[in-house]
Amino acid sequence: MNIALVQHAVSSPASTAVEQGVRAVRAAADAGADLVVFPELSFTPFYPRVPVTDRDQSALDLAEPVPGPTTEALATAAADGGVVVVFNLMERAGDRTFDTSPVFDADGTLLGRTRMMHITAYDRFHEQGYYAPGDTGAPVYDTAAGRIGVAICYDRHYPEYLRALALQDADLVVVPQAGTVGEWPEGMYEAELRTAALQHGFFTALANRTGTEGNMQFAGRSFVTGPLGAVLAQAPGADETTLHASVDLARTAEAPARQLFLRHRRPDQYEQGAVAVASDRTD
Repeated sequence: MNIALVQHAVSSPASTAVEQGVRAVRAAADAGADLVVFPELSFTPFYPRVPVTDRDQSALDLAEPVPGPTTEALATAAADGGVVVVFNLMERAGDRTFDTSPVFDADGTLLGRTRMMHITAYDRFHEQGYYAPGDTGAPVYDTAAGRIGVAICYDRHYPEYLRALALQDADLVVVPQAGTVGEWPEGMYEAELRTAALQHGFFTALANRTGTEGNMQFAGRSFVTGPLGAVLAQAPGADETTLHASVDLARTAEAPARQLFLRHRRPDQYEQGAVAVASDRTD
């Protein structure tokens, strides 16, 4: 599989950003990509930087449905380029909004959507004011490029979520992210997913924003890890670029997690332990 991670700063207005995204898909396809991945909130400002109570627009006003105008544009680009595309937007569904990544197959078919499950709230990441917790579970998609799961930004911190993707035989987990400079100690983005890749026997591909919005400087440094935990390719921090990486998904079968770790799990014991702890706390 040839992966293309689009690392960009988002232009204004959104229509211009979407057009740039479509051009990025076409350029990646021309360069031989099988899969194109965009960062979190791929074509809009990072809205949660501002508390929702301080905005002139509500979260509902900022969101759009899926399918909708942006998904239609990316579906067409995926079909025209013959590439799988994963991007991210704020989705409006009735009276709720979600942090959502639609997944398009190489013929432009919308295979489904992953909604971010875990919603954070801390300085500059006021996400609980914008998103409802996801209700799509942890789907894995059979695509023309391989079996792909999605862990949207904050979800990557949860081993249970990543394990759910591994147990469905995901060969690759893509991570649309909006991570900033200094948010974590240097190297922690990579360390976290290197460990996840080793423990679960899959590749990971994190696409991060770059550029500055208000008081947020996005870190870039998009990267790909292999199922032995190594970083296989990485983009520079500040540059707008598309990182290309070629990986052999068949190598997951040789990974220690597939050969050993996942086979030797004892979930019956973990579940009993969880029940026992819960019982102790209620006594």
